[in-house]
Amino acid sequence: SSRSVNNFLMTGPKAYLIYSSSVAAGAQSGIEECKFQFAWDRWNCPERALQLSSHGGLRSANRETAFVHAISSAGVMYTLTRNCSLGDFDNCGCDDSRNGQLGGQGWLWGGCSDNVGFGEAISKQFVDALETGQDARAAMNLHNNEAGRKAVKGTMKRTCKCHGVSGSCTTQTCWLQLPEFREVGTYLKERYHKALKVDLLQGAGNSAASRGAIAETFSSISKKELVHLEDSPDYCLENKTLGLLGTEGRECLKRGKALSKWEKRSCRRLCGDCGLAVEERRAEMVSSCNCKFHWCCAVRCEQCRKRVTKYFCVRKEKMFAAHTSRAQNPVFPKPF
Repeated sequence: SSRSVNNFLMTGPKAYLIYSSSVAAGAQSGIEECKFQFAWDRWNCPERALQLSSHGGLRSANRETAFVHAISSAGVMYTLTRNCSLGDFDNCGCDDSRNGQLGGQGWLWGGCSDNVGFGEAISKQFVDALETGQDARAAMNLHNNEAGRKAVKGTMKRTCKCHGVSGSCTTQTCWLQLPEFREVGTYLKERYHKALKVDLLQGAGNSAASRGAIAETFSSISKKELVHLEDSPDYCLENKTLGLLGTEGRECLKRGKALSKWEKRSCRRLCGDCGLAVEERRAEMVSSCNCKFHWCCAVRCEQCRKRVTKYFCVRKEKMFAAHTSRAQNPVFPKPF
């Protein structure tokens, strides 16, 4: 992941090197959020997918690529905005441009709004600079970059403070705050499921007529939507040409507290629906526990052992072979 972030930075305009560490942190947070959102999907945001620049060979143009562009762009904008509000940059602070203006019934703009305008502008300079082409693929990537930035703006929260005699709330001052980045990731995952396919790839080259048709098509689609040009491959199967590992050997979840419906169905999605069996494996985990502070100055812990059950996708013939082997060579418990 550091390689993809470094490549991403090296193509940014030199004039913006002052922001490069924030851009790197933002790109990294986008990568981490992608891995979280797709942890139990057949496509799980593998390293190969995270190269934003399309210069290094032919990039796919499916809905997964759309998500990578959107979440990376959002991560960069989010981090720049937050760091601006924290005072990390000399030329940037709160957005107080609307302070004192009436925002709605009973409230005024005030306080310290997170400066998304700044984050948006610098993010655009960095991320969009990676697209040097003018074909359909470049238009798709730029559209999804913008969708990522719109997601940050669209998930901001209004926070208010009451003013009045004895704690009454006769008037309020309100400002906009960034949400947790997880909310941006969840919002974009929902957009990913509803991504729109644009039929342009055939013959959409760099001629003036083609460029005009491409621009017209994309301008008619809401900037909030994720768009893609190609269908996704079958992520169940290994495909070395595309760098896909398939789902054989992947872990899935069956039981556990607070599992979402999506997580609970992961064994069916990763194994069963891909023609694989679910294998149960038991293992012993050792971890530090019952830690105590001893004066002065050491922390001493006990080693706790815990048996855990994990589930993995395996080929049915492997599963059958393992069962046959156990049946032919049963293991009986030793007598006491």
